[in-house]
Amino acid sequence: MISKTRKFVNEQRQFLSERARKLRTAPAEVARTAAIKSAKRIKSLKDPVRALSHSGVRLTAISQGTAQSLIELQAEIVTSALSNAAAQLERAAQTESAMALARDQADVLRATRERIVEDLSQAVAIFKVAGGDIRKVATQTYGKLSGRAEDKRPAAKKAGRKGKRAVRKTPARARRATA
Repeated sequence: MISKTRKFVNEQRQFLSERARKLRTAPAEVARTAAIKSAKRIKSLKDPVRALSHSGVRLTAISQGTAQSLIELQAEIVTSALSNAAAQLERAAQTESAMALARDQADVLRATRERIVEDLSQAVAIFKVAGGDIRKVATQTYGKLSGRAEDKRPAAKKAGRKGKRAVRKTPARARRATA
């Protein structure tokens, strides 16, 4: 073990003495070589920095679009709730019996439950789209930074009209507001 250590120390001493000799005889050449290597390394960072900054811009756009969609959904929800409350008060004022008022109240509760489920579904859909967009940006950025080509899996086929409920934003809201 000691002989291996001495051998390693001697090899390192020889290596360092050779380096010191080179520095004494040609310091300008060593500095020039080091500067060239450093410049190459700095230049090689240009593409990764651009890829990261471009990804940051895309992520910002995704988050702004998501926030906009959520704010618009919230405005629709509040507007619909206010319209429904006003319509409910008008109906209550025109109702002549407690039994009719109770039936109307049951219909309102059912419609409210359906509206809440629909609103939650729309919010989940907004987040699902944002998540997919973020995943796409992350995958593309990783591909650029790692030097690997982006995973080229075939896109999943979208379901046709069958089995998929159509999303109706305005018409359903308009019907509820007038009901």
